[in-house]
Amino acid sequence: MSDLVSTEWLAHHLNDADVRVVDTRWYLTEPGKGAADYRRGHIPQAIFLGVDEHLAAAPLPDATTGRHPLPSTEEFAETMGRAGIGDDAHVIAYDDAGGATAARLWWLLRYFGHARAALLDGGLVQWVEEGRPLSSEIPTFPQATFRAQANPNMVVSKQQMIALTRARRTLILDARAPERFEGKSEPVDARAGHIPGARNAPVAGNLRSASDFRFRNVSELRKRYDALGANGADDIVAYCGSGVNAAADIFALHLAGYDNTRMYTGSFSEWSRDPALPIVTGAEPY
Repeated sequence: MSDLVSTEWLAHHLNDADVRVVDTRWYLTEPGKGAADYRRGHIPQAIFLGVDEHLAAAPLPDATTGRHPLPSTEEFAETMGRAGIGDDAHVIAYDDAGGATAARLWWLLRYFGHARAALLDGGLVQWVEEGRPLSSEIPTFPQATFRAQANPNMVVSKQQMIALTRARRTLILDARAPERFEGKSEPVDARAGHIPGARNAPVAGNLRSASDFRFRNVSELRKRYDALGANGADDIVAYCGSGVNAAADIFALHLAGYDNTRMYTGSFSEWSRDPALPIVTGAEPY
């Protein structure tokens, strides 16, 4: 099964019994907009799973965790089952940002042991540009059984991340936009800048252009990540603001043939809240 499916493929498989299409639209500074946009129009047969509501646990009250902690095994299994996503489901996730949020669902499914997951190449933008239909009908599917088992080897804790900033053969990638990486702008987190040693790999760089939200081809993606040091790294750790966009870099790395990846799930929203931890500003890693 391919991890990236075309709009043409999806149009021919929308009504397959084992296919579940999931709209994951989400906007950092506009809570609720993704769900509202979904209700106005979405790909037919698509259900909605929001980052805040369904693809993360609630942050701890003392605000010492990242903004989007991972859901527990039980929580995620219940969410998937309630959505009609069972062990045999072929999940196709999309958004309107080139996979920047849809990859969070793809990554979570893999983290919890479900390999039948893919992104829609170009997402909703490509679907609409091709003149394909939208629907405001909200589908329902029977309750399903989803057996989840977390893989701790796919994640990095804050304490592990501290050690990794000094690891010579670990590549740390920050998936945020350059202005946030460099510390020129910080709309939501406690401090501005980036984790020491990180290299900036904005998720937009995985796409063909600013107007074509499909992924670059494999050779172009490999060239991009090799230029950042992927081909010489024993370990690649991605982070972003809260573990959402980082999944899109991990997805692109997977397409490029790199699966020695992990995610710092607390990401910068956790790191920046700890005043004892250093932060770097500017375009360079240190």
